[in-house]
Amino acid sequence: MSLLLSFRPELLRPNSVKSKAPASSLDSLTACKLQFNQTELGKDPDVAETKLKGLVVWVTGASSGIGEELAYQLAGCGSRLILSARRVDELDRVKRHCLECSSLQDKDILVLPLDLLEKTSHEAKTKTAVQHFGSIDILINNGGRSQRSLCLETSVDVYQALMELNFLGTVSLTKQVLPHMTQRGSGSVVTISSLSGLAGTPLATGYSASKHALQGFFNSLRTELTDYPNILISTVCPGPVKSQIVKNAFAEELGKVSPTAEDQNHKMATSRCVRLILVGIANGVKEMWIAQQPFLLFYYLWQYAPTWAWFITDVLGKKRIQNFKAGLDADCAYFTKPKPKTS
Repeated sequence: MSLLLSFRPELLRPNSVKSKAPASSLDSLTACKLQFNQTELGKDPDVAETKLKGLVVWVTGASSGIGEELAYQLAGCGSRLILSARRVDELDRVKRHCLECSSLQDKDILVLPLDLLEKTSHEAKTKTAVQHFGSIDILINNGGRSQRSLCLETSVDVYQALMELNFLGTVSLTKQVLPHMTQRGSGSVVTISSLSGLAGTPLATGYSASKHALQGFFNSLRTELTDYPNILISTVCPGPVKSQIVKNAFAEELGKVSPTAEDQNHKMATSRCVRLILVGIANGVKEMWIAQQPFLLFYYLWQYAPTWAWFITDVLGKKRIQNFKAGLDADCAYFTKPKPKTS
């Protein structure tokens, strides 16, 4: 089961879990859990297709993983797309598949190569996007990299690279796009953070720090935009998802890739994660926690029973580090996958 943390005051009332309240009632006053069912969060089970059709959506990190799947599902919703990443050939491949699996035409998808580290280029890239479509309705900040290394063995250069890419690069692009939204009085900035942005993660001290920075920045930005009620600032915190995030992760030195083995079979399907993201965006959810159990329960413990959460973190963290040093699968999902039955 996948759950999402949404903000709905009406869920505090008795027998309100099955509430069919309209999406406009979403609010940040109270945090309540909601068993994530599309027909519960929105009356229309096809709410994503209904609300995202025709909108201009800019997706960074669109050449693989969650970003690539976002492109495909948004194309299926009828959204017009701006696809950005560094690898132009991969972006062209994603665009071709989007055209094949949707009714979009070539003019509806703009391939816009982008390097988040080249912050001086972000203004020109934003102007190109606006000139092509006339507006940007949704910016999905998905670009970034993870990390797999021990703190004591990791160069400060790696930490700087993580903050420059994951945090400052995202902030820079957002600052270029946001004025267009405030001028129009509407729009959405959606940032793919991580559950690692809510609690510390062993073997990913720099990655976790960069995601915590994103959480702090966008939570603060949201409070600065209260005069723009039609601008959504949303953060998405996925748990373990099938992607290339570990394969492409920083190691202890720049230019080095972590040799950690990884089994993807026990992680959430990328398509499922993206579907929940789009339904959340369509309903104006400000913060999403998307994960399979027991990860979601664990992060609730961080909120309501941190002493227990620290105990679990210590036990799991020790096992992860042992596997990492032995060259085995050190991903947290490895330790929670179902054990094979013995005859």
